[in-house]
Amino acid sequence: MDAEVSDTNPASDREQAGRMVAAQRLQGFDQLDSPWVSRSQIARQLEIPNSTLQYWLQQRQELLRNSGWPAPAVRFFDSPTGLACLHQMLTAAHLVFVQANDCGIRSLCWFLELSGLDQFIAPSYGAQRDVAEEMESLLIRFGQQEDQRLAEDMPQQEITLCEDETFHPQICLVAIEAVSNFILVEQYEPHRDAATWNRCLDERLACLPVTVCQVTSDQAKALITHTEIHLGAHHSPDLFHVQYDTVQATSLALAGQTGRAEKELEATQQQTLDVQQQGEACRQQCPQTSYVESLEKQLQQAQDDQAAAGQRVEDCRDRQQRATAARQGLGHDYHPFDLEDGRPLDDQEVSQRLAGHFETLEEVASQAELSSRALEKIAKARRVLDAMQATLRFFWTMIAVRFWSWQLSQAEQQLLREQLIPGFYLARAAEKADTAQERQRLRELSEEILARARSPDGLWDTLDVPRQSDLERKARACADLFQRSSSCVEGRNGHLSLKHHALHQLTHRKLQALTVLHNYLVQRPDGTTAAERFYGSQPRELFAWLLAHQSHPSRPRARRAG
Repeated sequence: MDAEVSDTNPASDREQAGRMVAAQRLQGFDQLDSPWVSRSQIARQLEIPNSTLQYWLQQRQELLRNSGWPAPAVRFFDSPTGLACLHQMLTAAHLVFVQANDCGIRSLCWFLELSGLDQFIAPSYGAQRDVAEEMESLLIRFGQQEDQRLAEDMPQQEITLCEDETFHPQICLVAIEAVSNFILVEQYEPHRDAATWNRCLDERLACLPVTVCQVTSDQAKALITHTEIHLGAHHSPDLFHVQYDTVQATSLALAGQTGRAEKELEATQQQTLDVQQQGEACRQQCPQTSYVESLEKQLQQAQDDQAAAGQRVEDCRDRQQRATAARQGLGHDYHPFDLEDGRPLDDQEVSQRLAGHFETLEEVASQAELSSRALEKIAKARRVLDAMQATLRFFWTMIAVRFWSWQLSQAEQQLLREQLIPGFYLARAAEKADTAQERQRLRELSEEILARARSPDGLWDTLDVPRQSDLERKARACADLFQRSSSCVEGRNGHLSLKHHALHQLTHRKLQALTVLHNYLVQRPDGTTAAERFYGSQPRELFAWLLAHQSHPSRPRARRAG
């Protein structure tokens, strides 16, 4: 009968917790073992009971006989170095596959069995579930310790938050710092009203030297109240929701009209072809009949219908193209700098451009005779125009306030406003452009403007290197001030939805662990984590900390012959 796993483990809990001690003592035994020294003498030298030493040696012999691994491999994995290797592999596997990517504990157990590591690491679901739960608790502890430690040396700063809710189906509030992508709030709450948002954010910001000057979100009343009344900050509307309303109003309806017009044109073309074929057949067979004249009239009518149908197709396509251009124009023109030449734009000029796009959409909707619901959607989107204009006004006001607080000269202010800030802003806009061609164009424009700012023929050459670096740092901070999208929160909500779909439930502990992984483990291409960007200093390395605090792998249960 095959061997089966016993229900009880003969090794004590104390022994399992001290597996590294056992490995060290066995290594000591191997060094002291000789034909002239008894095992009991070695046990006394190692300061362990002889029975304990005999049990450890018995475990090793069973592994040598039954594991299927070569003797050197068994001895290696039973040594302190080998145990450290097992510990690092299991910790990495749990961090990457279970915590970060939700492959599942059962899949990890399967991996241990297929790899043969189940001879050295307990492969049962219960054992690995305990490892996963311990790691989640350690992740939360690491995040709390690092947040407290890094906040002590964090410089005072003004930040922009992106806020939104998602549902699992519990209400999950999410607030992310827009520039660093650091998650400040991510927790389940019974409500999503302004009072709940106020309490959650106050608790999180209590120990941080930051001031929220702006919040970007949708037009939810609770978020606006929380922002403007409680925080005393500016509320910036999310451009995505404005564009989404215009898409809902026009995209499907206009595409449907174009499709129907194209089908009508195909039908009239077929009708014209049929009449032509009938006329040619009639002329060949009965050239003297009066029916030929009747067919010619039918052909003329069919051609007129085809021309009218063709015109309707052109009109529908034109309206569709104009609506698409207007919707895209909202995103293209909602910037404090012109994306074509980089010159600064005030709120009035941008507002006029945006209003022109809304007028185009309204005109198209009227010509296409869209439904009253579509018109309401466009009107709803246009009502946000005042808030968009206010955001641009807030941007330029904040820059003026910063210029005054930094005590910049007029020449330095002009340098930042007309060259440095536009250059860095366009570099950021290039990263988010839709096409590779547009990204390349914006990068080249950014480099051109920054090259003009750093020209040796201007103010730049009169400044020392520390002053140049300081002005560039200030320019980057000003460029980051304009935030028109809460896409970081929308992306995080989508990520959490995938997690919820995979696990069917996100516990409070799991949600906290996921927050720590986002802030301290995930890196951008430049190698920085969200925590490093937010706090301005290097956090401890998460994986190294886990290795130092996670328990060593427990042994598999003793097997007995059935």
